[in-house]
Amino acid sequence: MGITKSTEFTTEQNKKSLVFKALGHPARIAIIEHILSVNTCICNDLVGVLPLSQATISQHLRELKEANIIKGSIEGNSICYCLNIETLSSIRNVLDHFISNSDRIPCC
Repeated sequence: MGITKSTEFTTEQNKKSLVFKALGHPARIAIIEHILSVNTCICNDLVGVLPLSQATISQHLRELKEANIIKGSIEGNSICYCLNIETLSSIRNVLDHFISNSDRIPCC
């Protein structure tokens, strides 16, 4: 395996990379889509929705939480997750920046 050179990039570039890396797995996209579809926070109901074990789902939730895409709060014996709107807005801003500046560059 190669050595990461993340120290060669800005803090902001590393933050953006972490978010997009977390979005780079179909299970995590499915989790986000599920949260959007139920229109509320989720608490332990993903095992019946996704074709994955509880341990695997927990790992994907951890990745999304580390990237600040979801937030978790403890309710009784479970952790409930909801989307972090600030991070989603930040993702939109990054993509808007890429798109709005791409029209200046001629395509090959």
